[in-house]
Amino acid sequence: MHLPLRTSRPPTYLLALAFAAVAGACDSLPGAESPASGATAAAVQAAPDSARDALVRRADNGRIMGSDSSTVWLVVLSDFQCPYCKVWHDETAPLIEREYVRTGRIRIAYLNLPISSHRNAWPAHESAMCAAEQGAFWPVADAIFATQRRWKDLADAPAFFDSLTSTLALDHARLRACIAGGQLRPLIKADLDRATRIGVGSTPSFFIGTRVLVGAQPYEAFKRALDEALAEARTAKPTG
Repeated sequence: MHLPLRTSRPPTYLLALAFAAVAGACDSLPGAESPASGATAAAVQAAPDSARDALVRRADNGRIMGSDSSTVWLVVLSDFQCPYCKVWHDETAPLIEREYVRTGRIRIAYLNLPISSHRNAWPAHESAMCAAEQGAFWPVADAIFATQRRWKDLADAPAFFDSLTSTLALDHARLRACIAGGQLRPLIKADLDRATRIGVGSTPSFFIGTRVLVGAQPYEAFKRALDEALAEARTAKPTG
């Protein structure tokens, strides 16, 4: 399964969006690079194509929540170190999950937008995405957001994330190999590049059909947008 903003051409109107200086959002800085990019490229290229592609597919699918039959998407562009992303994740996301995802009405997809000024955003995203290829993106994301204040200024955040994920039912040797080899940095970088190309400048940002929401807005704003998108989907559905 492919995420709608990563693999398909965005609507033309999105190309002109500018999200800077939005209340309740972290400003993104263009040009954020993954750490140790040269070593990462070598490690990724060293892996067999089939194994690398399979790992990326598992991680890509693992950051999606909801029923495959749902046609309405909520695409979340977020930074694990952004305090406003944490507010949305803690306060609004659980309500959307309860009312819309568990009832089979929508799917949620998470896109990585680590902001360059957030020193520990990249290792946070790598830990979550490497967990995603084992089907554990969402519990790891919950744990990372829950402990944001503890790790955001750490000198050795990867060690903290390693300890954090050790409490979950994962193949930890496989997780560590994925992180150490930088296997999913290209996928995270692809998310970041796509967000930059379509003009996303702040986290969190959200796409719901043709609608864009920016910042840690309350549940009511998402309810309106989701209900409108669902109504449009029902109208557009062929009656046979």
